[in-house]
Amino acid sequence: MRPPELFPLFAPVSSLPGVGPKLEKLFATLAGPRVLDLLFHLPTGLIDRRARPKLAEAVAGGIVTVEVTVEAHRPARRQGLPYVVRCADGTGFVDLVFFNARPDWLAEALPVGQVRIVSGRLDEWQGRLQITHPDHVLALEQRDRLPLLEPVYRLTEGLRPANVRKALAGALGRVKPLAEWLDPALLRRERWPGWAEAVKAAHHPEDEAALAPEHPARRRLGYDELLANQLALALVRLHMKRMPGRPLIGDGGLRRAVLAALPFKLTPSQTRAIAEIDADMASTTRMLRLLQGDVGSGKTLVALMAMLRAAEAGAQAALMAPTEILARQHFATLEPLCKAAGLRIGLLTGREKGAAREAVLADLKSGALPLLIGTHALFQEQVAFHDLALAVIDEQHRFGVHQRLLLAAKGVAVDVLVMTATPIPRTLLLTAWGDMDISRLPEKPPGRKPVDTRTIPMTRAEEVIAAVGRALAKGARVYWVCPLVAESEKADLVAAEARYAALKEHFGEAVALVHGQMKAPARDAAMAAFASGRKALLVATTVIEVGVNVPEATVMVIEQAERFGLAQLHQLRGRIGRGAERSTCLLLYGAALTDTGRQRLAILRETEDGFRIADEDLRLRGAGEVLGTRQSGLPEFRLADAAAHADLLAVARDDARLVLARDPDLSATPRGRALRLLLHLFERAAAMETLQAG
Repeated sequence: MRPPELFPLFAPVSSLPGVGPKLEKLFATLAGPRVLDLLFHLPTGLIDRRARPKLAEAVAGGIVTVEVTVEAHRPARRQGLPYVVRCADGTGFVDLVFFNARPDWLAEALPVGQVRIVSGRLDEWQGRLQITHPDHVLALEQRDRLPLLEPVYRLTEGLRPANVRKALAGALGRVKPLAEWLDPALLRRERWPGWAEAVKAAHHPEDEAALAPEHPARRRLGYDELLANQLALALVRLHMKRMPGRPLIGDGGLRRAVLAALPFKLTPSQTRAIAEIDADMASTTRMLRLLQGDVGSGKTLVALMAMLRAAEAGAQAALMAPTEILARQHFATLEPLCKAAGLRIGLLTGREKGAAREAVLADLKSGALPLLIGTHALFQEQVAFHDLALAVIDEQHRFGVHQRLLLAAKGVAVDVLVMTATPIPRTLLLTAWGDMDISRLPEKPPGRKPVDTRTIPMTRAEEVIAAVGRALAKGARVYWVCPLVAESEKADLVAAEARYAALKEHFGEAVALVHGQMKAPARDAAMAAFASGRKALLVATTVIEVGVNVPEATVMVIEQAERFGLAQLHQLRGRIGRGAERSTCLLLYGAALTDTGRQRLAILRETEDGFRIADEDLRLRGAGEVLGTRQSGLPEFRLADAAAHADLLAVARDDARLVLARDPDLSATPRGRALRLLLHLFERAAAMETLQAG
């Protein structure tokens, strides 16, 4: 139940002055449907209207506020021309210019002979000063209504700044002091205002510095959001730890057989991660661990060791992948190793039908099939395990927390191991996976050669095609990655289908195409043809970003590389450099290369360390774009800036843990009860109920 003191903030935005049905939809698009959403829509700029020059001293190009007498109206002579109102202040003249304005409104607002205060952007055209569509036109007795410092907000089509100002004035009127949920010592140390004061200060910036994330009001609000996030994650963790687990201990026989079949030794970080997972699985509390490895670091093998431990203990394990391609890739990698240990492993995706599917389901239910790899198909109701003890979830950023709990619910006291191949900055790790223990695999297996990465302008694309031809003639296999699938009116990116057609003219039947909009059988057939060598050049979108393993591929061309994020480019590059031959990655960039784009490409040339690349990606782009929050499972912060507020994240995590150690149910202390308010304010309380029910 939402606390009553928050009711005014969760009221619909239509309850604010001036917001009718039409504007309600626009406000919902801009910020969200409730008053609180609008309060969380912070200003991005500031207009200073304090400059009051005489027209003779006014400088074009900035915002001015002038006191002028209306001299004459010049209505538009024909459609498309402006309506001009000539004004003067005794030292010079200014034209007020209006397009498509109603003459009756202008006559009323700017009567000839009357003095008016006019504020707006001053420009010069053909030697005359003019203000086009002034922001404010006021009579002298209304001068107090002119905002001297006016915050600027992001808008959506159909909403005017005046609409937002009026609605926000009503919203800020509903902001009342709430019980303080922050630690008093932290408040004193940081010199932060109270919550209500911080919200009002954020919407009434006194200067440009007040817009920065470092301003005390913004840091306070950012910390509130980070603390709500960390508290929610800590509650999940507490809930998981309270739920009884079961020790899983095997004799090690299956694992010894698999290790003996490997043509290489484990890296030190793989050995360390396996030991950490073993300790979790032997414990009487449930495992909830994130295995984070760079491209090609050997996460799948670590996961197999955990799955084998479950099998040795007489139980079952399942590995869930986000795509069919990745599930089949895992199956192809792990089946020979399981065979060496005399152990069965099954595959279950949407494509398994009929008798084969029924056989897998029957063996799973009876316990005859100890290990299973699958996709979302594992969630289906008819999928029943005999004794699921370990759930491994690959590419966690494609799944939500709720989904991992759904899979864990298929067994009793299920340990959960989550894997991601996307190196994530430590800052963002805490925001999304703060409820988990973390193991990292920074090293690559022995024998991996560095990839030679080069940047080339798009104007030299023909030279690159010629170089690809020479590589193909020597028997190489080549990826050519494009940002879009088909031509788009809104984007000038080269489409995969168009590039496929162009390359096919050069290289004929050696070229294959794969993208996310193809039907799964056609996509798998194209990938299989490339993996087997029947096709030597694969034109693709980012569908090949994860899990595609063709060791014979040694060349990758990424077209308009500046349009991709750093982490994504790193993932794509990781598809090559997997065999004994040296590999080359060519990053083609367009003419409109920004400074950020240039830095991004330079970092890729310098390093293959995915963790450094992830940190640089955060620095260059900010948290909102790293990995793409909607696709990544990262929380979409509205007030916190994960880059600028990184120092506050560790404080919030420690604070949340300390609070829950003293007051696990947030009910025994005044601060605990105030923190419940915070969870409701940021809508983490409802999420907690869902998770705990899972």
